Amino acid sequence: MHTPLLQSRLPAVGTTIFTVMSALAAETGAVNLGQGFPDFDCDPKLVDAVTLAMQRGQNQYPPMIGVPVLREAIQEKIQALYGRAYNAASEITVTAGATQAIITIILAVVHPGDEVIVLEPCYDSYVPNIELAGGTALRVPLTPGTFRPDFAKIAAAITPKTRAIIINSPHNPSGTVWSQADMLQLQDLLAPTEVLLISDEVYEHMVFDGQMHQSAARFAGLAARAFIVCSFGKTYHVTGWKVGFVAAPASLSTEFRKVHQFNVFTVNTPMQYALASYMEDAAPYLGLSAFYQRKRDLFRAGLGKTRFKLLPGEGTYFQCVDISELAVPERALSEVDFCQWLTREIGVAAIPLSAFYGNGFDQRVVRFCFAKKDETLNTALDRLARL
Repeated sequence: MHTPLLQSRLPAVGTTIFTVMSALAAETGAVNLGQGFPDFDCDPKLVDAVTLAMQRGQNQYPPMIGVPVLREAIQEKIQALYGRAYNAASEITVTAGATQAIITIILAVVHPGDEVIVLEPCYDSYVPNIELAGGTALRVPLTPGTFRPDFAKIAAAITPKTRAIIINSPHNPSGTVWSQADMLQLQDLLAPTEVLLISDEVYEHMVFDGQMHQSAARFAGLAARAFIVCSFGKTYHVTGWKVGFVAAPASLSTEFRKVHQFNVFTVNTPMQYALASYMEDAAPYLGLSAFYQRKRDLFRAGLGKTRFKLLPGEGTYFQCVDISELAVPERALSEVDFCQWLTREIGVAAIPLSAFYGNGFDQRVVRFCFAKKDETLNTALDRLARL
């Protein structure tokens, strides 16, 4: 039988490093601090709320844009935290996770020939999404070492073809958090342009050391041009549920929903009702920063006893470290080779930061995930202490 030849839409894309490292961790019995998801359970009350929704018969298609009670809960949360009053009916859409939200935004607004600025290192779905839409990704580096935005380089990248810019704060993979001054500078930079903003805020409730999350919703000039993307999976330790949302002005939401209705149509019903019920208590998300800061501090304290050089960890549940002072075999000098060696020989999986760059930029930095049980972190730290 003859199988027709297929011209790939994404010829440069292969198996992601996250899949490779997780498979290697499973094969070797290593502690997996590579892929970014918790190894602990969510609040049983949330699971009970899903069961109750199912028992109540809330199992059929919900409205395409999300059940009203959940959109209203999202609206109330955004207004309470960030002071922006989105319309729950026309400006908030429930999505099948943040990754679906991002590709839907890009497919809705990017046309062939358009350019989209991405700030590297960046989440691995951004560039393939842009390419699927027929656009061109313009990669602008964040400052190595601190991963702060370089506004001179961002400004230089803006052209008449620029359709959008994607920002991510708190930032995966570096853990950097954009400041109010950063957001105001971005607002001033974009003010005279028609450039849209895609603000990836999935780690919004993981900001440490007394800082505040500077959502694009806080800034009128940004909110007017922004799609804000958030994740229930990250906030409530249920990454496998794949539920998130997008907040955007009505005119932008209209275009977003045109694509959303044809790539997923809608999102599972009982989870939506459960999340709406669970959001009646703000304590779980208001307490998340303290929860993860304690884990960050435990992990950083342990790493501080090794020859890893700790990079700043202002937010998210990731910690980046410089490996240049470690005594490792010559075959493990690159970030990728080091992560393979670390998994096989030391028994801890990490992710090379070069995987988040289009050109594989190697700074001898790797990323650990500390969204793990304390015993998992302590086991990993015991093994890393051998370095």
